[in-house]
Amino acid sequence: MTSHRNRGARQKAQEGLLAAGVNKWVDQIKEVVRWPRRNGTSGETIISNIDCVGLTMDENGSLYVTDNGKDEVRRYRRGESQETVVLGGNGSGTHLDQLSRPQYVFVDRDHSMCVSDLGNARVMKWVEGAKQGIVVAGGQAQGNGLTQLSNPYGVVVDQLGTVYVADGENHRIMRWPKGATQGSVIVGGNGHGEQSSQLNWPMGLSFDRHSNLYVAEHGNHRVQKFNIDSNA
Repeated sequence: MTSHRNRGARQKAQEGLLAAGVNKWVDQIKEVVRWPRRNGTSGETIISNIDCVGLTMDENGSLYVTDNGKDEVRRYRRGESQETVVLGGNGSGTHLDQLSRPQYVFVDRDHSMCVSDLGNARVMKWVEGAKQGIVVAGGQAQGNGLTQLSNPYGVVVDQLGTVYVADGENHRIMRWPKGATQGSVIVGGNGHGEQSSQLNWPMGLSFDRHSNLYVAEHGNHRVQKFNIDSNA
């Protein structure tokens, strides 16, 4: 979880949602806070001085955190005193070893990582240990075509390697099969709105074990549930 302030109200709300549960804003403090699952009345700051937007944890308990300010993703392993830069860290840019304003990060069972690279309107994948990534969604400039993304946020990858991304400014969820050169719209894409078939700035994505897709919408202040056929 993160604490931020002194940004626009809209951006603060977006980052709070991305970081999954911020409940306070603190002047001049940028941090990741750990809270107990039950009966937690106060949190413990575990990372300081970080412009964090999204984070996730793998099955070994390693924490992966995006740093929007340094254009990198860092890994924090239990028992280690120093973090490791695992994605980006080469300044903001468009090269395959660079990121620009990384948002969400997803880690699969093989420890391959996907990150929504907002400034470059793309989703990048890094195999563990790789020096550079590959573009798995978008990367064709910002836009609303099937080869494009505009403000990508939440990203999830299934066991087949299919990438699902919340395409924020286009108010849609895109699906990109492994190796595909363009995606398909599976939710939304018909303008922003409050109808059940519409989205308004989708940001967070998650699947349950029954393959139901949950979408957190910043603009509508709601979470919607969709039944998605992953084989379609």
